[in-house]
Amino acid sequence: MGEFTWPFIVGHLNYWLFIVLMMTGLYIVVARGNLVKKIVGLNIFQTSVFMLYISMGRISGGTAPIFPTDMQIDPDVIYSNALPHVLILTAIVVGVATTSLGLALIVRIRESYGTIEEDDLLEIEQKMAEQDVNLHGEVMGGRD
Repeated sequence: MGEFTWPFIVGHLNYWLFIVLMMTGLYIVVARGNLVKKIVGLNIFQTSVFMLYISMGRISGGTAPIFPTDMQIDPDVIYSNALPHVLILTAIVVGVATTSLGLALIVRIRESYGTIEEDDLLEIEQKMAEQDVNLHGEVMGGRD
């Protein structure tokens, strides 16, 4: 394995940015208690994965894989692989759908519990569980 020289670092800049974005997104998801911030962290994480796949699909000197109308294909032409780009378009659509679902769930949680902070929600859940045990006792698995 070679040394980390300046040309190596600059030549792989997209991978370094991928690592920074991925770790930033992961940190936001793990370290923040606010549910909206967790969704933002997941989106940053997801964007880093998009960037990785698009970077891997790029070929230096490659052109779009569009064949000429006369179908006279020049064997010297280098074509880029379109599959990673197509997969990322699908992943973007799925990402937008999951983000909107997550935000809709956060709105419902806020309406039901009055907070979107994870610690506050855990306290409310514990109080509700204690009330159920006090009300129903052994039936709900509680101890008297």
